[in-house]
Amino acid sequence: MNAPLPVLEVEGLTKHFPVERGVLRRAVAWVRAVDGVDFAIDPGETLCLVGESGCGKSTVARMVLRLTEPTSGAIRLSGTDITTLSESAMAPFRRRVQMVFQDPYASLNPRLRVGRIVGEPLENFERLGERERAERVGEILAKVGLRPESANRFPFEFSGGQRQRVGIARALALRPELIVADEPVSALDVSVQAQVLNLLMDLQEEFGLAFLFVSHDLAVVEHIGHRVAVMYLGRVVEVGPKDSVLAEPKHPYTQALIAAAPIADPRARRERLVLEGDVPSPLNPPPGCRFHTRCPFVMPRCREEEPKLQATSDGHLAACHLLDRA
Repeated sequence: MNAPLPVLEVEGLTKHFPVERGVLRRAVAWVRAVDGVDFAIDPGETLCLVGESGCGKSTVARMVLRLTEPTSGAIRLSGTDITTLSESAMAPFRRRVQMVFQDPYASLNPRLRVGRIVGEPLENFERLGERERAERVGEILAKVGLRPESANRFPFEFSGGQRQRVGIARALALRPELIVADEPVSALDVSVQAQVLNLLMDLQEEFGLAFLFVSHDLAVVEHIGHRVAVMYLGRVVEVGPKDSVLAEPKHPYTQALIAAAPIADPRARRERLVLEGDVPSPLNPPPGCRFHTRCPFVMPRCREEEPKLQATSDGHLAACHLLDRA
Protein backbone atom coordinates (compact mmCIF):
# COMPACT_ATOMS: atom_id res chain seq x y z
CA MET A 1 0.00 0.00 0.00
CA ASN A 2 1.40 3.37 -1.03
CA ALA A 3 1.99 5.97 1.67
CA PRO A 4 -0.30 9.02 1.43
CA LEU A 5 1.13 12.12 -0.20
CA PRO A 6 2.25 14.90 2.14
CA VAL A 7 -0.35 17.62 2.56
CA LEU A 8 2.40 20.19 2.01
CA GLU A 9 5.85 19.98 0.46
CA VAL A 10 8.20 22.92 -0.01
CA GLU A 11 11.43 22.49 -1.92
CA GLY A 12 14.19 25.07 -2.29
CA LEU A 13 11.81 27.79 -1.11
CA THR A 14 13.48 31.19 -1.42
CA LYS A 15 12.44 34.79 -0.90
CA HIS A 16 14.76 37.74 -1.59
CA PHE A 17 13.37 41.23 -1.00
CA PRO A 18 14.92 44.06 -3.04
CA VAL A 19 16.48 47.11 -1.41
CA GLU A 20 15.58 49.95 -3.79
CA ARG A 21 17.29 53.31 -4.17
CA GLY A 22 17.06 56.34 -6.40
CA VAL A 23 14.28 57.93 -8.43
CA LEU A 24 13.95 54.83 -10.61
CA ARG A 25 13.78 52.57 -7.54
CA ARG A 26 16.48 50.24 -8.76
CA ALA A 27 17.44 47.25 -6.65
CA VAL A 28 20.89 47.86 -5.18
CA ALA A 29 20.88 44.86 -2.80
CA TRP A 30 18.73 41.93 -1.75
CA VAL A 31 17.52 40.87 1.68
CA ARG A 32 17.79 37.08 1.70
CA ALA A 33 14.90 36.48 4.10
CA VAL A 34 14.43 32.82 3.15
CA ASP A 35 17.18 31.03 1.29
CA GLY A 36 16.43 27.47 0.24
CA VAL A 37 14.03 25.81 2.69
CA ASP A 38 12.81 22.20 2.36
CA PHE A 39 10.25 20.34 4.46
CA ALA A 40 7.06 18.30 4.19
CA ILE A 41 3.97 17.87 6.39
CA ASP A 42 1.93 14.67 6.41
CA PRO A 43 -1.84 14.47 6.98
CA GLY A 44 -2.71 14.96 10.64
CA GLU A 45 0.81 16.14 11.53
CA THR A 46 2.02 19.31 13.22
CA LEU A 47 5.35 20.70 12.06
CA CYS A 48 6.62 23.46 14.33
CA LEU A 49 8.86 26.09 12.73
CA VAL A 50 11.04 27.73 15.39
CA GLY A 51 13.89 30.25 15.57
CA GLU A 52 14.80 33.78 16.57
CA SER A 53 12.87 36.81 15.38
CA GLY A 54 13.85 37.68 11.83
CA CYS A 55 14.96 34.18 10.84
CA GLY A 56 12.27 33.89 8.13
CA LYS A 57 9.58 31.81 9.86
CA SER A 58 6.63 34.09 9.07
CA THR A 59 7.86 34.69 5.53
CA VAL A 60 7.80 30.93 4.94
CA ALA A 61 4.25 30.80 6.33
CA ARG A 62 3.09 33.60 4.03
CA MET A 63 4.69 31.97 1.00
CA VAL A 64 2.93 28.67 1.73
CA LEU A 65 -0.35 30.61 1.54
CA ARG A 66 0.84 32.50 -1.57
CA LEU A 67 0.30 35.78 0.29
CA THR A 68 3.97 36.46 -0.46
CA GLU A 69 5.26 35.31 -3.83
CA PRO A 70 8.43 33.17 -3.63
CA THR A 71 11.54 34.19 -5.52
CA SER A 72 12.21 30.55 -6.39
CA GLY A 73 11.44 27.04 -5.22
CA ALA A 74 8.33 24.88 -5.25
CA ILE A 75 5.19 24.64 -3.09
CA ARG A 76 3.06 21.51 -3.51
CA LEU A 77 -0.34 20.79 -1.95
CA SER A 78 -1.08 17.06 -1.96
CA GLY A 79 1.27 16.67 -4.91
CA THR A 80 -0.02 19.63 -6.97
CA ASP A 81 2.48 22.43 -7.63
CA ILE A 82 0.80 25.75 -6.77
CA THR A 83 3.93 27.90 -6.94
CA THR A 84 3.14 29.76 -10.16
CA LEU A 85 -0.64 29.39 -10.39
CA SER A 86 -2.58 32.52 -11.34
CA GLU A 87 -4.98 34.03 -8.83
CA SER A 88 -8.00 32.45 -10.56
CA ALA A 89 -6.32 29.04 -10.78
CA MET A 90 -5.28 29.34 -7.15
CA ALA A 91 -8.85 29.91 -5.93
CA PRO A 92 -9.82 26.21 -5.47
CA PHE A 93 -6.69 25.69 -3.38
CA ARG A 94 -7.44 28.62 -1.07
CA ARG A 95 -10.11 26.65 0.76
CA ARG A 96 -7.66 23.80 1.41
CA VAL A 97 -5.18 26.01 3.31
CA GLN A 98 -6.30 28.49 5.94
CA MET A 99 -4.49 30.68 8.47
CA VAL A 100 -4.76 31.59 12.13
CA PHE A 101 -3.04 34.90 12.79
CA GLN A 102 -0.92 36.00 15.72
CA ASP A 103 -2.94 38.99 16.93
CA PRO A 104 -6.58 38.16 17.72
CA TYR A 105 -7.32 41.89 18.05
CA ALA A 106 -6.02 43.01 14.65
CA SER A 107 -7.04 39.96 12.60
CA LEU A 108 -10.82 40.40 13.03
CA ASN A 109 -12.78 43.17 11.35
CA PRO A 110 -14.24 45.27 14.21
CA ARG A 111 -17.14 46.41 12.00
CA LEU A 112 -18.46 42.90 11.35
CA ARG A 113 -20.39 40.64 13.68
CA VAL A 114 -18.82 37.27 14.45
CA GLY A 115 -21.43 35.43 12.38
CA ARG A 116 -20.38 37.40 9.30
CA ILE A 117 -16.68 36.92 10.03
CA VAL A 118 -16.98 33.14 10.33
CA GLY A 119 -19.54 32.90 7.52
CA GLU A 120 -17.57 34.97 4.99
CA PRO A 121 -15.49 31.99 3.74
CA LEU A 122 -18.74 30.07 3.23
CA GLU A 123 -20.13 32.98 1.19
CA ASN A 124 -17.05 32.96 -1.01
CA PHE A 125 -16.78 29.22 -1.65
CA GLU A 126 -20.14 27.56 -1.05
CA ARG A 127 -23.64 28.26 -2.31
CA LEU A 128 -25.72 28.18 0.85
CA GLY A 129 -28.93 29.84 1.80
CA GLU A 130 -28.86 32.38 4.61
CA ARG A 131 -30.50 30.00 7.07
CA GLU A 132 -28.23 27.09 6.20
CA ARG A 133 -25.17 29.31 6.44
CA ALA A 134 -26.26 30.54 9.88
CA GLU A 135 -26.68 26.93 11.03
CA ARG A 136 -23.19 26.06 9.77
CA VAL A 137 -21.72 29.08 11.57
CA GLY A 138 -23.43 28.03 14.80
CA GLU A 139 -22.02 24.51 14.48
CA ILE A 140 -18.51 25.83 13.86
CA LEU A 141 -18.68 28.21 16.82
CA ALA A 142 -19.77 25.31 19.03
CA LYS A 143 -16.75 23.31 17.82
CA VAL A 144 -14.39 26.00 19.12
CA GLY A 145 -16.16 26.36 22.47
CA LEU A 146 -18.35 29.40 21.77
CA ARG A 147 -22.11 29.62 22.08
CA PRO A 148 -24.07 29.92 18.82
CA GLU A 149 -25.53 33.25 19.98
CA SER A 150 -21.97 34.64 19.86
CA ALA A 151 -22.61 35.09 16.14
CA ASN A 152 -24.60 38.26 16.92
CA ARG A 153 -21.79 39.97 18.84
CA PHE A 154 -18.90 42.14 17.69
CA PRO A 155 -15.22 41.22 18.28
CA PHE A 156 -14.73 43.95 20.91
CA GLU A 157 -17.24 42.13 23.14
CA PHE A 158 -14.88 39.15 23.52
CA SER A 159 -11.71 38.48 25.47
CA GLY A 160 -8.42 37.79 23.68
CA GLY A 161 -8.78 34.03 24.02
CA GLN A 162 -12.36 34.14 22.74
CA ARG A 163 -11.30 36.27 19.78
CA GLN A 164 -8.65 33.72 18.88
CA ARG A 165 -11.35 31.04 19.00
CA VAL A 166 -13.29 33.13 16.49
CA GLY A 167 -10.18 33.23 14.29
CA ILE A 168 -9.87 29.46 14.55
CA ALA A 169 -13.55 29.07 13.67
CA ARG A 170 -13.04 31.20 10.57
CA ALA A 171 -10.09 29.03 9.52
CA LEU A 172 -12.11 25.89 10.18
CA ALA A 173 -15.21 26.97 8.24
CA LEU A 174 -14.14 25.39 4.92
CA ARG A 175 -12.76 22.20 6.50
CA PRO A 176 -9.21 22.75 5.19
CA GLU A 177 -6.49 20.12 4.96
CA LEU A 178 -3.80 22.43 6.35
CA ILE A 179 -3.89 25.32 8.82
CA VAL A 180 -0.95 27.71 9.01
CA ALA A 181 -0.78 29.07 12.56
CA ASP A 182 1.61 32.01 12.92
CA GLU A 183 2.35 32.45 16.65
CA PRO A 184 -1.36 31.94 17.43
CA VAL A 185 -1.01 32.01 21.25
CA SER A 186 1.86 34.46 21.81
CA ALA A 187 -0.54 37.36 22.50
CA LEU A 188 -2.56 35.39 25.07
CA ASP A 189 -2.19 34.81 28.81
CA VAL A 190 -0.46 31.57 29.74
CA SER A 191 -3.61 29.92 31.10
CA VAL A 192 -5.52 30.85 27.95
CA GLN A 193 -2.65 29.60 25.78
CA ALA A 194 -3.11 26.09 27.14
CA GLN A 195 -6.85 26.18 26.38
CA VAL A 196 -6.29 27.31 22.79
CA LEU A 197 -3.51 24.76 22.21
CA ASN A 198 -5.70 21.95 23.55
CA LEU A 199 -8.52 23.14 21.30
CA LEU A 200 -6.25 22.99 18.24
CA MET A 201 -5.14 19.47 19.17
CA ASP A 202 -8.74 18.32 19.64
CA LEU A 203 -9.73 19.78 16.26
CA GLN A 204 -6.73 18.11 14.65
CA GLU A 205 -7.78 14.73 15.99
CA GLU A 206 -11.42 15.22 14.97
CA PHE A 207 -10.84 16.53 11.44
CA GLY A 208 -7.41 15.10 10.59
CA LEU A 209 -5.91 18.56 10.18
CA ALA A 210 -2.27 19.22 9.43
CA PHE A 211 -0.61 22.27 11.02
CA LEU A 212 2.35 24.42 10.09
CA PHE A 213 2.84 25.99 13.51
CA VAL A 214 5.18 28.98 13.72
CA SER A 215 6.47 29.70 17.23
CA HIS A 216 9.42 30.92 19.26
CA ASP A 217 8.18 29.31 22.49
CA LEU A 218 9.70 25.86 22.97
CA ALA A 219 7.23 25.00 25.75
CA VAL A 220 4.39 25.51 23.26
CA VAL A 221 6.26 23.47 20.66
CA GLU A 222 6.78 20.62 23.13
CA HIS A 223 3.06 20.58 23.88
CA ILE A 224 1.61 20.64 20.37
CA GLY A 225 4.29 19.54 17.90
CA HIS A 226 5.03 16.23 16.22
CA ARG A 227 8.14 17.41 14.38
CA VAL A 228 10.31 20.50 14.75
CA ALA A 229 12.23 22.47 12.11
CA VAL A 230 14.75 25.02 13.44
CA MET A 231 15.51 28.05 11.27
CA TYR A 232 18.51 30.38 11.41
CA LEU A 233 19.05 33.31 9.06
CA GLY A 234 16.72 31.99 6.36
CA ARG A 235 17.85 28.36 6.46
CA VAL A 236 16.62 25.20 8.21
CA VAL A 237 19.55 23.98 10.32
CA GLU A 238 17.85 21.05 12.08
CA VAL A 239 14.63 19.09 11.64
CA GLY A 240 13.26 15.93 13.18
CA PRO A 241 10.77 14.37 15.60
CA LYS A 242 9.97 16.66 18.52
CA ASP A 243 11.28 14.34 21.22
CA SER A 244 14.52 13.74 19.36
CA VAL A 245 15.23 17.41 18.60
CA LEU A 246 14.36 18.72 22.07
CA ALA A 247 16.05 15.93 24.01
CA GLU A 248 19.15 15.47 21.83
CA PRO A 249 19.73 18.60 19.72
CA LYS A 250 22.62 18.18 17.29
CA HIS A 251 23.11 21.72 15.98
CA PRO A 252 24.79 24.24 18.34
CA TYR A 253 22.10 26.82 17.56
CA THR A 254 19.33 24.42 18.60
CA GLN A 255 21.31 23.61 21.74
CA ALA A 256 21.52 27.31 22.57
CA LEU A 257 17.78 27.83 22.01
CA ILE A 258 16.90 24.98 24.34
CA ALA A 259 19.42 26.10 26.96
CA ALA A 260 17.87 29.60 26.94
CA ALA A 261 14.32 28.33 27.55
CA PRO A 262 13.10 28.84 31.13
CA ILE A 263 12.58 25.80 33.39
CA ALA A 264 9.44 25.56 35.52
CA ASP A 265 11.28 23.96 38.44
CA PRO A 266 13.32 26.66 40.29
CA ARG A 267 15.63 23.97 41.71
CA ALA A 268 16.53 22.61 38.29
CA ARG A 269 19.79 23.66 36.68
CA ARG A 270 21.01 23.29 33.13
CA GLU A 271 24.27 24.11 31.44
CA ARG A 272 23.93 27.32 29.49
CA LEU A 273 25.34 27.65 26.01
CA VAL A 274 25.81 31.41 25.69
CA LEU A 275 25.93 32.86 22.19
CA GLU A 276 28.03 35.97 21.65
CA GLY A 277 27.41 38.64 19.04
CA ASP A 278 24.32 39.54 17.04
CA VAL A 279 22.59 37.71 14.23
CA PRO A 280 24.27 38.70 10.93
CA SER A 281 22.30 40.79 8.48
CA PRO A 282 20.33 38.87 5.83
CA LEU A 283 21.56 41.60 3.45
CA ASN A 284 25.02 40.08 3.64
CA PRO A 285 24.97 36.62 5.24
CA PRO A 286 28.39 35.21 6.13
CA PRO A 287 30.02 32.61 3.87
CA GLY A 288 30.13 28.96 4.86
CA CYS A 289 27.94 28.08 7.82
CA ARG A 290 25.74 31.08 8.58
CA PHE A 291 26.00 30.36 12.29
CA HIS A 292 29.80 30.35 12.43
CA THR A 293 30.05 34.00 13.59
CA ARG A 294 28.32 33.06 16.88
CA CYS A 295 29.13 29.36 17.25
CA PRO A 296 31.33 28.41 20.24
CA PHE A 297 32.57 25.32 18.33
CA VAL A 298 33.55 27.05 15.09
CA MET A 299 36.25 25.42 12.94
CA PRO A 300 38.10 26.80 9.89
CA ARG A 301 35.93 24.61 7.67
CA CYS A 302 32.79 26.32 9.00
CA ARG A 303 33.94 29.67 7.59
CA GLU A 304 34.38 28.30 4.08
CA GLU A 305 32.02 25.39 3.45
CA GLU A 306 28.27 25.48 3.96
CA PRO A 307 27.04 22.34 5.77
CA LYS A 308 24.20 20.29 4.29
CA LEU A 309 21.40 18.64 6.20
CA GLN A 310 22.47 15.09 7.02
CA ALA A 311 20.84 12.25 8.91
CA THR A 312 21.82 11.81 12.57
CA SER A 313 19.14 9.31 13.61
CA ASP A 314 15.76 8.07 12.45
CA GLY A 315 14.10 11.10 10.82
CA HIS A 316 16.48 13.57 12.51
CA LEU A 317 18.56 15.84 10.25
CA ALA A 318 21.05 18.57 11.10
CA ALA A 319 23.39 20.84 9.11
CA CYS A 320 26.65 20.99 11.06
CA HIS A 321 30.24 20.02 10.29
CA LEU A 322 30.62 18.74 13.88
CA LEU A 323 28.58 15.70 12.87
CA ASP A 324 31.42 14.56 10.61
CA ARG A 325 33.67 14.33 13.66
CA ALA A 326 31.21 12.36 15.80
